[in-house]
Amino acid sequence: MAQVSIKDNEVDVVIGVLHADMTSFMEEWRPVFSRFHLIIIKDPDLKDELRIPEGFNLHVYTKSDIERVVRPSSASLLLSGYSCRYFGYLVSQKKYIISIDDDCIPARDSDGNLVDVVTQHVTNLTTPATPFFFNTLYDPYRKGADFVRGYPFSLRSGVTCALSCGLWLNLADYDAPTQALKPGQRNSRYVDAVLTVPAKVMMPVSGINIGFDREMVGPALLPALRLAREGNLRWETVEDIWCGMCLKVVCDHLRLGVKSGLPYVWRKERGDAIESLQKEWEGVKLMEEVVPFFQSVRLSRAAVTAEDCVVEIAEAVKQRLGPLDPVFARAAQAMVDWVKLWKVVRTQSPPSVA
Repeated sequence: MAQVSIKDNEVDVVIGVLHADMTSFMEEWRPVFSRFHLIIIKDPDLKDELRIPEGFNLHVYTKSDIERVVRPSSASLLLSGYSCRYFGYLVSQKKYIISIDDDCIPARDSDGNLVDVVTQHVTNLTTPATPFFFNTLYDPYRKGADFVRGYPFSLRSGVTCALSCGLWLNLADYDAPTQALKPGQRNSRYVDAVLTVPAKVMMPVSGINIGFDREMVGPALLPALRLAREGNLRWETVEDIWCGMCLKVVCDHLRLGVKSGLPYVWRKERGDAIESLQKEWEGVKLMEEVVPFFQSVRLSRAAVTAEDCVVEIAEAVKQRLGPLDPVFARAAQAMVDWVKLWKVVRTQSPPSVA
């Protein structure tokens, strides 16, 4: 992997915490995380005090911080469970954000080397993406690769990459029905590849392991779609799937790139897929309406920033999906409220919470 120069003031690592004892998690990640500033968001529903080992440069934000910054916005109701990570995105002042869930530990590559997720995400974000013509050798900017015969020279400069979607070993990101039917299935394949997701193609972005350019698309990473009985387990949530499709529409419109592949994390097993099945079924059904909507939505030329794009998408959600289910009308309002909140926090210099 090509090495990039990462300055300390360019990266925040954001961790949403649902489990009080972070000792084992932090020690596993120490070789990577000790080099960077960490933003740790405690789930507002978590009552126990966090236990964090010493030796890290970090800020911890709790329920009182969230309430102080977010109220009276409706967004405060959407920042529980793993959605608390979005508060970290809101208060960060760094160019790049790397977000890792607390049920993941570092993975090892095919040679047994510890995977540095921060360096790989930043590498993806600081090398161009190629969304308008697919390169069959995947990322042409990686060492040992290049553009293949027939690739238009006019497109070889690529575009800015705004989102890097990492993968995971062990427990794959299946939905509850799939995991319930295949309880013993695990992902053990380490594929040493990065590719650009083509323009106008939707994808289920998972917030488990991502990196993004906050300055380019930060406002488009937002909590919005919350199911009536949604819990804190991955199998029970669809908020990051909704967020990811919203973000992909924004990137396509602004001619920004999205990459998927490296880096990997190792994801531990938590929760019961059978118990989660009833909660997630609502989201599984809603996706049949959501995906065609995002595939067809088009934004105006007046939308020139991520904030503009989110507001236009929210209006389309309200008009086209709102009549189908009240959950969509609430999501549309949450998107508008988040953009307003983002602008308020950004005008603070420096923000009182940072």
